[in-house]
Amino acid sequence: MNLKRLVNRQVVNNLSRFNGRVRTRRDFSTITASIHSSNSSCDGVVPYNFSNSTPILSFNRYMHTIGETKLIGSGFNPKHNANDIEEDETMNEFLSRFVWIMRGKLTEVYKDCDKQTINNMLLVIVGKVVSEMEKGGLDQMLDVAVATLSQEFSRDLWKTVFEVSNAVLADMEKEKKKEKMKGFLQCEEVQELCRFAAEIGIRGDMMREFRFKWAREKMEESDFYEGLKRLREEVRAQEKAEEEGKNAVVMGEEAAAMGEEKPKVVTLPKRHGKINYKIYGLDLSNPKWAKVADRIHESEKLVWPEEPKPISGKCKIVTEKILALKEEDDPSPLLAEWAELQKPSRIDWLTLLDKLKEQNTRLYPKVEEVLLSEKSFQANIRDYSKIIDAHAKQNRIEDAERIVEKMNENGIQPDALTTNILVHMYSKAGSLDRATEALESLRRLGFRPDREIYNSMIMVYVNAGQPKLAESLTREMEARDIKPTMEIYMTLLRSFSQHGDVGGAGRIATTMQFAGFQPNLESCTLLVETFGQVGDPDQARNNFDYLMRLGHKPDDRCTAGMIAAYEKKNMLDKALKLLLELEKDGFEPGLATDSVLVDWLGKLQLVDEVEQLLGRIAGQGEAPPLKIQVSLCDMYARAGFEKKALQALGVVEAKKEQLGMHDFERVVGGLIAGGFVQEARRVHGLMEAQGFASENLKISLTASQAFSRKRPSK
Repeated sequence: MNLKRLVNRQVVNNLSRFNGRVRTRRDFSTITASIHSSNSSCDGVVPYNFSNSTPILSFNRYMHTIGETKLIGSGFNPKHNANDIEEDETMNEFLSRFVWIMRGKLTEVYKDCDKQTINNMLLVIVGKVVSEMEKGGLDQMLDVAVATLSQEFSRDLWKTVFEVSNAVLADMEKEKKKEKMKGFLQCEEVQELCRFAAEIGIRGDMMREFRFKWAREKMEESDFYEGLKRLREEVRAQEKAEEEGKNAVVMGEEAAAMGEEKPKVVTLPKRHGKINYKIYGLDLSNPKWAKVADRIHESEKLVWPEEPKPISGKCKIVTEKILALKEEDDPSPLLAEWAELQKPSRIDWLTLLDKLKEQNTRLYPKVEEVLLSEKSFQANIRDYSKIIDAHAKQNRIEDAERIVEKMNENGIQPDALTTNILVHMYSKAGSLDRATEALESLRRLGFRPDREIYNSMIMVYVNAGQPKLAESLTREMEARDIKPTMEIYMTLLRSFSQHGDVGGAGRIATTMQFAGFQPNLESCTLLVETFGQVGDPDQARNNFDYLMRLGHKPDDRCTAGMIAAYEKKNMLDKALKLLLELEKDGFEPGLATDSVLVDWLGKLQLVDEVEQLLGRIAGQGEAPPLKIQVSLCDMYARAGFEKKALQALGVVEAKKEQLGMHDFERVVGGLIAGGFVQEARRVHGLMEAQGFASENLKISLTASQAFSRKRPSK
């Protein structure tokens, strides 16, 4: 044991640094008063042997502070009473702790001795230790072995004295750090960070962990700058000492030359009398103070974070096995063995999880889920929310719901953060009912949805085919001064366009302009397509012309939408006129425009013109889309081109999964009209297999069988 660090440096230098003054030998006399009150003298006490004593007790539960010191003696000067109390405060605390532990050790070893005998033993021990420190023999005592010290005490007794002193000094240093930590916990910067964390929804244990983390970082920063300041002061003091030394040498030489005598050293007078030592005037021998100390020790755990236990021996081997597990392995047996060996607390489990997260990321959620049932892990709501979030990011909805059920079974209700995660998860999965239920739960908790929540819910409404509900959420966002993005408006406009809702599309377009988003090619094209679907070519043409006035050139898709609008009213002349005007401006029809023209001309039975368009499509290197194949099957069947009709029908049947209700009706209707009754029945069977049903087609098939006519052919 390094006793030089214990007494020579820690007791004298460090303790005096706490008060900012150098201690004198009078400080060590304070301890005798606390014991002398029980018995003023003791003789004939033999050296005690502590070889059979129990190990040193942890001093965490013994916390005392000197509240009152009283000087008794004729040589006492009352003018120095306040200063003496201030200077003796740190030393008295050290001596108080030392006496308390030694009293407990003596009482535990000598159970048959009464209180007076224990006090006499303490008086001998402390008196000898203090006398060694006063007479300056402590340095020699520290430089030699324990066996060569004063023979009045045994080797074990000296060893116990040194161990108790080390424990007292370590605990005083720890108390100093705790007090310093309390100050940083209340500093303005940490409070500001805590307020910000509370605003974004952090609560409970996570808030406490962040608060201690920020305070510890602030304390480390302060210690760093204090160290720099101390180094600077030491350098300045050293330079000043060197300069004073040089001046002293010069002055000494001058004094020697002048034959002057050296000045006498003036010292402060010794203080006479004894100190009456009290601890707030209380008799701490009462057992109730031990319970008070236990409660204080428990409360300190919240102020000073616990440190993880070191991992060694067999436990280290088990730790390496856990880190080397594969994703399909069961970690429960190894975790149980690790817990039995380590006897871990929550901080030990968190340390293991941090290592696992660095070295085996895939196994991390599985191990953390197992630990939710571990009592020593002390799982809180943040542990559950982390696992739910990990499953949600991987789209593992069943696993996330299993954790929520386990959470409810353990009596922990989901908070705003957990519910927020569930809303995003269900929205991403397209589960409208569960996402809506999670959103309502979030509102019942008093949490106001943010932009991300609104965006997720709008997308799930749009994907479910309910754009009006999504539009109501945008109105709610605007009422709360949350501006929807351009992408949200375009998503709603696209949804209304697909459903042919002219009113909804118009409202979204107007809202976009009021929100500061100017119409672009995409938005105008969607409006043209919407009016084209409802058969309003005039409004479609107005939006088409407005697009050109804004300086945008219509692309192939926009032109196809305009041609489709004319198709609804069979305005072929206006459509051809529009195409001629666009071709003068350099526009070349693409696949979308050609597909609309093929469909329109096919309905008019203009076979030659359709085949010319097919040749142009083939010349562009494009394969005819399924929509063209449906149009060709209908046209060739009605025109009586059996071979081409069956060829187009084969292509359509090969892609039956992509056909909609309207496509099936058109193909079956064309086959019936052309006399291909057998093929029509086969395609009707495919239609019903896909889940589509049409009473009109059934009636048409029945009538075609009853009044079958000869298939025309060309």
